[in-house]
Amino acid sequence: MSCAAAWYPPSSALGRRGCRRARRPCSSSVRPRAAAGQHQQEGGPAGGVEAPRLVLHDSLDAAGVATAHARAAREGFADQVGRLTRVSAGASIAISRGADLARAALCVAAEDDSLVSHSSVPLPVDAFIARLDDLSSGFCAGGNFPPYRAPPEVFFDYLDRYLYVHKGFRRTNGVSDVRTMYLHSVLTCRSGSALMLALIYSEILKTVRIYGLLDFDAEIFFPTDLNGLPRGYDKQKSKLGDESHIMTSKSLLVEILRTLKGTFWPFQSNLSSSLFLNAVASNHHGPGTSGDYQTRSHGNLSAIEMAAAKAAQHRLMRGVWTNVRFGDMRRALAACERLILLPHDPHELRDYAALLYHCGYYEECLHYLSLYQTAMVGQSPSNRLEILEYEAVNTLRARVTLILAEDGWSNRRPAASYWTKNSEPW
Repeated sequence: MSCAAAWYPPSSALGRRGCRRARRPCSSSVRPRAAAGQHQQEGGPAGGVEAPRLVLHDSLDAAGVATAHARAAREGFADQVGRLTRVSAGASIAISRGADLARAALCVAAEDDSLVSHSSVPLPVDAFIARLDDLSSGFCAGGNFPPYRAPPEVFFDYLDRYLYVHKGFRRTNGVSDVRTMYLHSVLTCRSGSALMLALIYSEILKTVRIYGLLDFDAEIFFPTDLNGLPRGYDKQKSKLGDESHIMTSKSLLVEILRTLKGTFWPFQSNLSSSLFLNAVASNHHGPGTSGDYQTRSHGNLSAIEMAAAKAAQHRLMRGVWTNVRFGDMRRALAACERLILLPHDPHELRDYAALLYHCGYYEECLHYLSLYQTAMVGQSPSNRLEILEYEAVNTLRARVTLILAEDGWSNRRPAASYWTKNSEPW
């Protein structure tokens, strides 16, 4: 989660600037009821029905894995998500109203760090907030700030030079190094994804605005190519088409979580397919393979197919985490659960159900599949991929229904058996 020479800021660095002292720390635990209510408020897929519990932390507790730090970080993330209104969620990150995006991103990093590090010390979120504050305030002092009443072009030239030249931040693409997707590692290594660099850029603009030094409407151009850097511009001089390069507060969080989900998804057999289809395909052929399961009838399940599903579960219990490149079930589940807390797309319910199936949580899997299908009522698949996914949902639901129909299934819970000592990510 951190560089070889990573440095955690000392606790004495906390509270150096009064403008952030009121930020709430990550504490207590997440309440699924609040998440369901948020779905209803935002017109999400829950449809007013309270979702079942999110299983990751409880299942780890049952297996004897400490989750206090992960729960605290999750609550910190949920607290920031709860501050997103319809207006602030759709506002540009250059404005950054409502949720504290930097704290939300650090809480994501803190939870994932706790899930894989087994450290008795939580990732110091407040210390990294202080480091980000120092970076932002450093632009306003020490000769880094442009002359008084400089035009916007000069202002952003100074800002770009400060961040990308003087401080040495650079963009890194690819998923070979997951540190580029976590804000604390980017602040430490000064190398990160376009999403993390855009977040840092927005924090600097926020600080300049707090100091009353910004007298024009600033916007951030988010690059869509593989090499571009986030850069600012005067919104009053924007061109037609620039709006597609504006990152909103909600879209930034969604893209961060979707990137993490895709990186740690345990089933990567067919990169041209969807994550969900890969997960369902593994039910027939096992992890790491692919096949034409889509052509099979979801109403013709046999005992052999059910045995194949259980075999896939057994292989996962034996451990598929020989290398992060092959997925990380803990962090994939965590990303899915956070996307559900952040109402965005009903397909997240479907993808989460696919992971729950492989973890042996068939009742919860069926419930989330039902929520997904309810949310999709009235929508028909419009292309081949959507048709395949539609058929795969029906196939998975039929299989789960048969498994739950077995006598005595309710007495066999997978909570303590799934997270075995062989399923560590190293």
